[in-house]
Order: sequence, then C-alpha cells, then structure tokens
Amino acid sequence: MLIARLIADPQDLETRLDAATAALEGEGMRIAAAVMLDFCGDVLQIMLPNGDPATLRRVLDTHFAPSDLLVSAQEIAVPRLFVSDMDSTMIGQECIDELADFAGLKDRVAAITERAMQGELDFVSALTERVGLLAGLPEDTIATCLADRIRPMEGARTLVATLKSKGCRTVLVTGGFHHFADPVAEDLGFEHVVGNRLTVVDGKLTGGLVGGIVDSAVKRRVLVEEALRLGENVPTLATGDGANDIPMIEAATWGIAFRAKPKARSAADGWIDRGDLTAILSLLGIPRDEWVAG
Repeated sequence: MLIARLIADPQDLETRLDAATAALEGEGMRIAAAVMLDFCGDVLQIMLPNGDPATLRRVLDTHFAPSDLLVSAQEIAVPRLFVSDMDSTMIGQECIDELADFAGLKDRVAAITERAMQGELDFVSALTERVGLLAGLPEDTIATCLADRIRPMEGARTLVATLKSKGCRTVLVTGGFHHFADPVAEDLGFEHVVGNRLTVVDGKLTGGLVGGIVDSAVKRRVLVEEALRLGENVPTLATGDGANDIPMIEAATWGIAFRAKPKARSAADGWIDRGDLTAILSLLGIPRDEWVAG
C-alpha cells in the first residue's frame, strides 16, 4: 500500500488529479481512492495498492507543484521521535553566514555554505574553512547576532509544541553551533540538542572547534540511537534542507525536506514547498483544533 498526502492550490484540483491519475496509470500504478481528509480539510489523501514511491512523488510533483507532500508505504501516524536540522529549517537563517557578516565576510562564507548544502563540497572541510575565517571575532558578537538576526521559521514553535503534546520526543541536531542552537532549542521547545562547539579563548573565537564535528553521519546516528532508546521500530520524523541532512532524512520513517536543496528534496519521502512548518502537522493528520501554540 502507498499513501500520499498532498496540500496544493485548490484551484483546478480535480482536473490536475485526473491528469495525475492518467499519468500514474501510464506507469502501471492505479489509484484506489482519493479523498479530502475530513479532519484536515485541505489535505488530499491518495491511496494506491502498490507501486514505486519515487514514481508517485515525481508524478504528483509534476501535476501539483508547488505542494506540500508526504508519501508513505505504511499508515501515517504521529511519530514518537522528531529530529530536525536547525539552520534554514527551524530558523530562517544560516547562523554562520550571519555571524560572518559581523566580520565583513558574509558573501565569502555564504558561498561556501551554499555549495556545502548543495552537496558540492565536503561538509567537514567546508565547516572547518568557514570557522577558521571567524578567528578573532569577539564571543559577545554571537549574542548580538542571535538577538538581531536569528528568527524562528514560521510554524516552528507550533510544530514542536504539538508533537510534544502527542508524546513525541524532540531533538535539534545541527552542523551549526551550541552558542546558537541551545537558545534556539529553548525558545522552540526542543528537549535535546546536538551541535558543534566553537573554541573561545580570552573572549574571542580562535577559528577552531572543540571535539568532533556534527556531520551527516552524526545526524543519522543521533536519529537511530534516539529511536532505539524509545523502543523497537518506533515511527520517526526528520526534517532538513541540505545535503548533510540526507542520511538522517533517509533513516527516518518519514523524512521531509523543508524548502530544500534539490539533492535533499529528492532523497526525502516528501517536502514542504508551499506552506510553513505547520503543514507537517496536517500531513501527519493532526487536526488544527489539536495544534498547540508554542
């Protein structure tokens, strides 16, 4: 069984569904049912007895873009674990780029960040290079940057608060820094944080990091280990936007790419391209009257 849940522009929805149905039949995939969910009125649920998830995502993307989508080979339910990336996912900025702006290096650092997120550069090497450029920056610049530049992504607080109200454990895992991630996690309501630590000596950044680097392998390991602590085969949800989130997204029961780079989007079970982070709640089937304002 395949289940697709889709939020798209309601205009001509039926016409586009007819076209998608024909395209899927051309791929040997037959739709068994397509209904609007009673408890989430803007969500179209499409059910197929069998088929290839990647083909289903491709066809629905062709006919409904921009959309919010989740495709699953099992019944969709509230996850027991939610693990999310931070930069450009739970917050609207890339922290290292904004911090580099205080050193007059934003364009240079942002270019490296973009290439790393696209999967064009090795993440560890790219992070090491960018952090090195921050050497000599006063540590208190971070607090200024956090206050002036860093803002939650729309819907982030409600997403986290609602999942927690349903008994879901929430973990923020980032290739960014605890200096930013700890206050962001506290603000958004995450229960645990995994991130990198900047080295500070005499109140200034040294351009180095303390301990191991949180890369894509660490992100995946965090998801797997946190899930095992909750029990065998617990349903998990992961969100991210860049190439270093792909292993985590692929390891989750449901991996959702949020306004993501192409490689991350193509690796995910679904994506949020149209709405804010609360669209994830609708795709999970949580009625709006059960959402918790964060």
